[in-house]
Amino acid sequence: MRFLTRSLMALFLAAMSAAALGYAGYTLVSAIQSRAEAPGGPGQGRERVFTVRVMTVIPDQVTPVLSAFGEVRTRRSLELRAPVSGRVLEVASGFEDGAEVEEGQLLFRIDPADAESALAMARSDMARAEAELRDATRALVLAAEDVAAVQEQVELRARALARRTDLAQRGVATEAALEEAELALASARQSLVGRRQAEAQAEARRDQAQTALGRQGITLAEAERRLADTRVHASFTGTLADVNAVEGRLVSANEQLGRIIDPQALEVSVRVSTAQYLRLIDDSGQLLSTEAEVALEVAGYEITSPGRLVRASATVEQGQSGRRLFVDLLAPRGFRPGDFVTVRLQEPAMGNVALLPATAVNAAGNVLALGEDNRLQAVPVSILRRQGENVIVAAEALAGREIVREIGPMLGSGILVRPQRESASGEVVAEEPEMVTLDAERRARLIAQVEGNTRMPETVRARMLAQLAEEQVPATMIERLESGGGGGRPQGGG
Repeated sequence: MRFLTRSLMALFLAAMSAAALGYAGYTLVSAIQSRAEAPGGPGQGRERVFTVRVMTVIPDQVTPVLSAFGEVRTRRSLELRAPVSGRVLEVASGFEDGAEVEEGQLLFRIDPADAESALAMARSDMARAEAELRDATRALVLAAEDVAAVQEQVELRARALARRTDLAQRGVATEAALEEAELALASARQSLVGRRQAEAQAEARRDQAQTALGRQGITLAEAERRLADTRVHASFTGTLADVNAVEGRLVSANEQLGRIIDPQALEVSVRVSTAQYLRLIDDSGQLLSTEAEVALEVAGYEITSPGRLVRASATVEQGQSGRRLFVDLLAPRGFRPGDFVTVRLQEPAMGNVALLPATAVNAAGNVLALGEDNRLQAVPVSILRRQGENVIVAAEALAGREIVREIGPMLGSGILVRPQRESASGEVVAEEPEMVTLDAERRARLIAQVEGNTRMPETVRARMLAQLAEEQVPATMIERLESGGGGGRPQGGG
């Protein structure tokens, strides 16, 4: 009895397995036949359609921006050097890097002992020179008076000789008296010559004393200047840098102890290529006074300042190329000399051009324009400037046409695409699906096809049947059903 029961169970399982295999074979054959009989079956491949973002090219006037890197430098600085050698006796409070100083403020003082001694000696020599000048002046006055007295004696002797001569002619005076008068006049004249020589020597002494006094005045002024140089003051208001002074330190003459920088007088030295420089000059070769923007990147935060192109270097440094330009910082808040910054210079405006994304131009210098039936056409363009992630191109050949914003490796001339347009705010504009009006026979056939598809989810079947019941049906859904699909979500539906 047990053997019979087991035999019947084995038989039953074998029958069930055969039935399952038969049903599976039937289903496979039916699927193959349905696929072969359906329109667009095997051997009838469908063309692939790519969805692309497009934009309309509108000619406009664009101002190119030339970007270059430069270094911030100061236009006004002062090196603080020790005018004289000696020991630093005093350093002003706050004499350190980054400190603010006012014009005329005392910065440091050097031991003035040697300078004061030299000044005292110079003043003493000055007093002696003044005394010598006074003595020489008095001697010159006395010599002049002596000459005047001798001159009077000569005149008296001359008158006496004239009288003796007159008496001798009348026979009253003797020859000996006449000779005596002549000898007295000659002696007086000789004495006058000696006195004049003494006067000349006194005058020369006076001139030498004046010269010595002038030279001593120079020595005194130098001694006073050396004493004043022991106290160093700020020439203008600014910020200290490179401070290297402490009390008690011995410094030598002309040793640098710091610098004063004017933080409000900053400029940027930037180097550009010769081609870029030519775009910044006018027809006469003069540099354009163009506006600029200077930016400093600091931990993801950008400090900016307006600027203006003011001048260009007169020479090209050895081993360098291009041109060096100087941009004046109009709002230098936050910038410091030595900062490495980005300079954006505005070039002259260009007309009848278009600003396109750099991804819209391929390596061959072409853009893909939308042609008839949404097929792409390769159009060559002339790239005039590159502006970061954008390019400026001549817009004559592209005016009013739609081009692909991003050219991918699968896109090329002749490819069928589905354009995706954007509004002015950047939002994607959804296109209305193409609707088709069905006749009764075609509608019934499609409804039967949907109802007979057992693999389709109930929610999708209900949605597709609702759409097929409408007067107009999306063309994409009809295409999918007639090509043997229909298992997915219908396109264009609600």
